[in-house]
Amino acid sequence: MTLHTFNPAVAPSPGTTNTPRVSLNKAEFGDGYTQASPKGLNHIRRTLTLKWEGLLPEQAAALDSFFTGQGGYIPFYYTHPVEGVTRKWTCEEWGSTYGAPAKFTATLVENFTPMT
Repeated sequence: MTLHTFNPAVAPSPGTTNTPRVSLNKAEFGDGYTQASPKGLNHIRRTLTLKWEGLLPEQAAALDSFFTGQGGYIPFYYTHPVEGVTRKWTCEEWGSTYGAPAKFTATLVENFTPMT
């Protein structure tokens, strides 16, 4: 399966957040000592919260159409303009605020599933 690339016509607005979630195995000992090790090769998973403000209604509709087409489970590629690294993501949460101008938010979660 060929993955789509998310290439929004409008760059996200300032205020986008990148929140890494670290997954560790931990063993705590009685004397206060803790030993930790990573849970697997991809133990750091990023979550990007993208925000767009000042959109035309058709721009918000285009964003909604892309995420709806991915269905919340189909991974896609996205390169954040500040970071400059292409990663694979899924998006289960997105929404828009209608008005003039419109607003749109999407929460992307890094995806490590190998594609065959």
